Amino acid sequence: MKIQPIRSNTVGPMVVHVFESNSKLGQKAADDFAELLTRTLEDRGKAAVILATGNSQLTFFSALQAQKGVPWDKVSVFHMDEYLGMSDQHPASFPRYIREKLVDVVHPAAFYPILGHAPDVESELKRYANLLRDLRPDICVLGIGENGHLAFNDPPADFQTPELIHVVNLDLKCRMQQVGEGHFLKLEDVPKRAITLTVPALLSVKHVLAVVPEARKAAAVKAALEGQITPDCPASILRTHPHVTVYLDRESAALLT
Repeated sequence: MKIQPIRSNTVGPMVVHVFESNSKLGQKAADDFAELLTRTLEDRGKAAVILATGNSQLTFFSALQAQKGVPWDKVSVFHMDEYLGMSDQHPASFPRYIREKLVDVVHPAAFYPILGHAPDVESELKRYANLLRDLRPDICVLGIGENGHLAFNDPPADFQTPELIHVVNLDLKCRMQQVGEGHFLKLEDVPKRAITLTVPALLSVKHVLAVVPEARKAAAVKAALEGQITPDCPASILRTHPHVTVYLDRESAALLT
């Protein structure tokens, strides 16, 4: 049975769907992702995708694992950020998350992790930027942070950088979110710096799916969809992209007018 939103509207070119629950949101996002991916593979014969991590993506990944008929052997998977200096064996590592939630289940053609523990950070940035340029990802599935961040681009985000990936300092609200989601026991445990794809890199794809459930995201959702387009709310830049679909549940949409 097809999942239907309880309401939908547009914000500029952006399509916004609101669903009854987080689980239905995740299922519909996974359905749409699989359809876009299949269409891309029919056109190009191969595809590359950028995927987010974090608690907000759990229902999406659960539903994606159950998708039938997706030719994952033709798909390359990127992700969007990693803590600087963190081993990919750490429980909070984002490459580890992607492996456990998707790669080890569906076995894509390739998975390209950002190596937060790389001994030469500049070389790692160049390596990953070259991969992005070579494979040209088609679809990006992202979340919106409690402070409005995209990936680890905290406010004020750089909308104009020519770089595809860079090192950033994480702000307090972002680091507190990581504690609140249970990835770290206390603030002092959360790294202060991270490697992240830039905002232009995230928006360089043809299709963006923003998967944003939970009440703790409601203020950021309102700012992103109804406030000014500003680096002080990085997610607001999504309204400038021609092909963005936003998936909300009742809680994350609660403050929208």
